[in-house]
Amino acid sequence: MIINSLKTILVAIIFFITIVSNSKAQESRLEIQKKSIAKYKVTFIELGSVRCIPCQKMQGVMKSIEKKYGTQVKVVFHDVWSPEGKPFGQQFGIEAIPTQVFLDENGKEFSRHVGFFPEEELIKVLKSEGVK
Repeated sequence: MIINSLKTILVAIIFFITIVSNSKAQESRLEIQKKSIAKYKVTFIELGSVRCIPCQKMQGVMKSIEKKYGTQVKVVFHDVWSPEGKPFGQQFGIEAIPTQVFLDENGKEFSRHVGFFPEEELIKVLKSEGVK
């Protein structure tokens, strides 16, 4: 009886430590992300999944944007169906994927789009924030 109680307590302690560790790691990733935003006019965040067909189509758009505007636009992808990316989906209140979120140089969201976003339309959003 005592051994079972001790096992239960030990499992609870390990579970708590795991939750606290994961939370601190997530906070650290978010802080790094905030610091990198300030270097760019726009941060383009793609929230999707590598297993989602419209999201897969967005990969080419993201690569093209990064190639054309890499000094002015930070392109970030989070797979919200993975344990690492799920917190970002929650942070941005994602209800459907793909979702594109655009942050200005201060980290403030200025635009959002849900679904496949054609490159020509996406560029209009970037130019509205001064990207050349």
